[in-house]
Amino acid sequence: MKGMEISWIGALIGLALAIILILFRLIPTYALILGAIVGGFIGGASFADVINILITGTQSVQGTVIRIIAAGVFAGVMMESGAAETIAKFIVDKLGGTKAMLSLALATMIITAVGVFIPVAVLIVAPIALSVGNKMGYSKVALLVALSGGGKAGNIISPNPNTIAAAGGFNLDVNQVMIGGLVPAIFGLIVAVAIASFIKFKGTKVTDAEAAELEKASSANLPPLSKALVTPIIAVVLLMISPVGSMIGVDFLAKLKIDSLFILPFAGIVGSIALGKSKKIMEYCTSGLNRMTPTILIIIGAGAIGGLITASTLPAEVVALVNSSGISGMYLAPIAGVLMAAATASTSTGVILATGSFAGAILNTGVSPLSAAVMTHTGATVIDHLPHGTYFHVTRNAMSMSMKDRMKVVLFESIVGLTMTIVAIILYGYIL
Repeated sequence: MKGMEISWIGALIGLALAIILILFRLIPTYALILGAIVGGFIGGASFADVINILITGTQSVQGTVIRIIAAGVFAGVMMESGAAETIAKFIVDKLGGTKAMLSLALATMIITAVGVFIPVAVLIVAPIALSVGNKMGYSKVALLVALSGGGKAGNIISPNPNTIAAAGGFNLDVNQVMIGGLVPAIFGLIVAVAIASFIKFKGTKVTDAEAAELEKASSANLPPLSKALVTPIIAVVLLMISPVGSMIGVDFLAKLKIDSLFILPFAGIVGSIALGKSKKIMEYCTSGLNRMTPTILIIIGAGAIGGLITASTLPAEVVALVNSSGISGMYLAPIAGVLMAAATASTSTGVILATGSFAGAILNTGVSPLSAAVMTHTGATVIDHLPHGTYFHVTRNAMSMSMKDRMKVVLFESIVGLTMTIVAIILYGYIL
């Protein structure tokens, strides 16, 4: 592809086509690859050039892919062993009663933050939330605002695929992006709890029949908290070694940069042994990989469309447009996250598309890699929960909600995501 330059019009049409196809429910991987192919031809590429674009683009995301595969071991142990559910139940039990909304939001935040996918985290905490809601007379809308808002806050500080993609897109360590999202996440949690508390008695309540069904379906034989905490504690401690070393001025620790590629599988394996489930390690690995596979396939497609955009004049045109408009270049990062996540109704896919397509253009505006990663990441949480995505329907079913009630939650979820994005812009665009 040396010396070849694709027209920005071709790249833009390819990206638009991919998004339209995703909206029409074509498998995202195929939509993204097809968009890259069509955009390449429209932009003036030959057959050989298009193949080179696809290969170069997909090769550029292999580092992210292998880290997500490794993270599958960790995720499998947390989800399948019952460790995540044990942690959630403990938090709600300790902070229940008058602090019910805080406990539910915090439980979902922590479960997501330790590496559980946000839809799965909501599924884990939803039965607990419905039980609490029935006892306290809280509405389902308020309960889901707490769960989804807490999950969004946890999602930007977790070793989940979206964080790995945000880090990989800007050549950062995962722990840097996790720490970078901490302050916005705290604000997101506060806003989620405040909204949920304000509307807790407004809307459809949890019926006694639904509560009775939950009692029947409640999980038994969950691991004790002491064992359930082993996996996330090992992961967090190892991920934080280098940042803590830098903070306290210990060069040995600061230079000991152990990649999440090693840390997450190690934590998962040790955790499964501590849980007394060593014989199920292969089962957990298989389950974790199966959960990661859809994201891996999307990343490959995003790599293809990213290769098209990188080979085109679109990044340069975007930077020129931002500069001529008088708008600060730093806003390109959150805007890219918002638009891509809205188009795909997915945080992970939104981050993957935003970083794969616009990382270079964002950095060319003078924004630092960490600032760009955090602002893009938080931006992807603003409207990633729309009805054309799976998260909307998974959470609706988990809470046994009507479509009308679920749509009411969308605005409140966006407020939480927007809060985190604004905090990230203020923190990384004006203060740091």
